[in-house]
Amino acid sequence: MNYLTRFKSSLLVVVTFAMISCDADNEEAASVAAAETPKYTAAVFFATTSYGLASSSGFAFSPDGSKLLINSDESGIFNVFALPVDGSEATALTESDSNAMFGESWFPNDERIVFSFDNGGNELDHVVVRELDGSFHDLTPGDNIKASFDGWSSDGNHLYVTSNERDSSSFDLYRYSSEDYSRELLYENPGFAIAALSRDERWLALVKPRTSADSDVYIVDLASADKEPALISEHDGNIAYDVYDFTPDSLALVYSTDEHGEFNQAWTYNLESGEKQALVSADWDVSYVSFSPTGKYRVSGVNADARTEVSIVDAKSGESVALPDLPKGDLRNLRFSADENQVALIVNADNSPSNIHVIDLGATTSQRLTSALSPEIDAAHLAVSEVIRYPSFDGLEIPSILYKPLDASADNPAPALVMVHGGPGGQTRTGYSATIQHLVNQGYAILGANNRGSSGYGKTFFHLDDKRHGEEDLLDIVHGRTYLESLDWVDKNNIGVMGGSYGGYMTAAALTFHPEAFDVGINIFGVTNWERTLQSIPPWWESFKEALYDEMGDPETDAERHRRISPLFHAEHVTKPLLVVQGANDPRVLQIESDELVAAVKKNEVPVEYLVFEDEGHGFLNKDNRIAASEAYAKFLDTYLRKPAE
Repeated sequence: MNYLTRFKSSLLVVVTFAMISCDADNEEAASVAAAETPKYTAAVFFATTSYGLASSSGFAFSPDGSKLLINSDESGIFNVFALPVDGSEATALTESDSNAMFGESWFPNDERIVFSFDNGGNELDHVVVRELDGSFHDLTPGDNIKASFDGWSSDGNHLYVTSNERDSSSFDLYRYSSEDYSRELLYENPGFAIAALSRDERWLALVKPRTSADSDVYIVDLASADKEPALISEHDGNIAYDVYDFTPDSLALVYSTDEHGEFNQAWTYNLESGEKQALVSADWDVSYVSFSPTGKYRVSGVNADARTEVSIVDAKSGESVALPDLPKGDLRNLRFSADENQVALIVNADNSPSNIHVIDLGATTSQRLTSALSPEIDAAHLAVSEVIRYPSFDGLEIPSILYKPLDASADNPAPALVMVHGGPGGQTRTGYSATIQHLVNQGYAILGANNRGSSGYGKTFFHLDDKRHGEEDLLDIVHGRTYLESLDWVDKNNIGVMGGSYGGYMTAAALTFHPEAFDVGINIFGVTNWERTLQSIPPWWESFKEALYDEMGDPETDAERHRRISPLFHAEHVTKPLLVVQGANDPRVLQIESDELVAAVKKNEVPVEYLVFEDEGHGFLNKDNRIAASEAYAKFLDTYLRKPAE
């Protein structure tokens, strides 16, 4: 994924509602299960455990290869665990009961670990070492510092950390000793986005967004006296460049570009000669390119119609590496062992939450190490979605993901929701979602609409909403209802809209500017006042503020439009029931955004419900809060959308 796609997708963090297309076997299973589908509570769905592997910048396998560093919310809060590869029970390495903690890496030569956490979702992340005796050493102390772990030196004697402690708007690169944690400044960043460091520690790759459709890549020779960034992406017109990684031999940079068509391709830049060559291309975006520890294997992922297709090839011969049979779904978080004989990864699908597997490459065998799904749930009762496309007001095809309740039919039509992703350039993708499965299990059809401006469908589609937010893209959502009404198994009279982050904005905008289009709305930490939001962006977004303003409009020159598309200033038009959910510590969409909208809509004598989580930010990490939110969604919809028979 190129930097601008990544930026646009994370402007307002995506609330992930994920899906996968269905096949004949799934349809048969669904028909059998429909007649006897029990209704599960939100607590049962969230009894499912969420798993993740250590950072791609670190070591997921312990030095002796016997354990994996994983993240798990089994306790209700994300903590770090050591998971033996022999399938035995995991051991907790952190035991937080408040702030979510995420494992980044084992140390390369002993069983210390690096992990990170913030305070209640405020996004001011700390990088911490867990010592062998279980004590913690914060490498980035301070109340207003944001830091991240960025990998290891080739000899394992140093770890890299970026931090904005010098300047809140810019991230500098530091090198820490793995022995005594003393550090030195490797690069004082003048305002770029740091993207990658070569393994020989000589080359640093930087990205500089210019507009929402245009960005550049720079290279810094850290061995030079001036360390001056050198532009390597000279071009005319709007072309987006980004960085994947340096090759393991430090001779070339692997970068992305959409110069050669609609989609991002992977190319190499020879650091000595400046020669550029194509490396990986597809009829979809190349999402990532990475390498095994010695560079023996190259891994790439392609975003193929809302699901990821992964390839592992022998870097020297270019031949594909055969993998053992794995459950159907997306492969995520691929991590190699130091000797490159094993790969740990996650498999995730609509009807199967993320489970960790270990593959023995030599024997081409695999073992599943976790059982994520709640034991109270029969997987046959989970919905499997279908990839569809529907026409918008101007005939543009809108790629979308459709969930049908197992018991829905023409004789038993289901109330429905158009669900809007965040971003604004996010994408509704495949994968398990406890929230979606809970709502579908309660009898609600869901259409995950990838409105114009969504990533994954080519740069033309991606930029159709630039400075048009709340206009044509909102009409795409309104026409999602038109599509749902065409289905004989959908209750045409009871269709709502729901979304998080930018999707929350779209929800509030739909109720405000198209007040008759939907019957209810659920706004999850959505922007309601674009003037305030664009003036209060976190300081650590400074490196792409220019591109942000090009995408959304500059508050100095576009204030009139921002006011025109902001639901808060037109809330008198809202006539349908509204549920608003907000994190008190959200640094992106401030709580006052939701406070003011709720107060304004209440003046209309419209039913409004409001739920605030005091210990959350832009996204909910505490499992109890996720359960409470999901229960609130279902209760609200049962009250105002699934209207009882007269």
